[in-house]
Amino acid sequence: MGEIKSTLELALERTKKISISEEEREKIKQKETLRKVNGFFHRYREGRLPLNEILREIERMDEKTGALSKEILLSQWIDALSLNEEDERFLRGIEALKGREMSEVRAELHHLLSQYQREKDRVEEEVMVRSTEALRREGISGSAVEPKLEGDEFWKEENEKLEHSYRMKLENIKKQIKAL
Repeated sequence: MGEIKSTLELALERTKKISISEEEREKIKQKETLRKVNGFFHRYREGRLPLNEILREIERMDEKTGALSKEILLSQWIDALSLNEEDERFLRGIEALKGREMSEVRAELHHLLSQYQREKDRVEEEVMVRSTEALRREGISGSAVEPKLEGDEFWKEENEKLEHSYRMKLENIKKQIKAL
């Protein structure tokens, strides 16, 4: 099977007679690296690219490109950590690129996420009780009645406060991870 050539290599073959400066060549290479790393990020997040394949690809790169790729990928994975998604995949990737375990930070993140979910469930239950009571006072009741949270102003306000508070804590954990 033939070797796959990069965009830069193809462009250089086609334009052998036209010379480009080293600075332009470097910019093209950086753009290509960014495009490739973005592809790694999305395919890994979706579960279509295993971590060991990403690490192998980075190892094949020259030292400067590999370091840049690791830096970009680390930044993307850390930024992708959130309150609403399962982040285990990103944590494994971060540990692999950093070459060290982050058991304390991992435990802190898991604790934060479970705390957030408990608090969110509590607020949701409170809103459901309030809404059901309000409907009952208006003469609407029964087993088929289920209030919608999305339209409730109290739910929106409480959910925003909760997310803001926990987002700040999550940002602190992200800073800890970056500092490792």
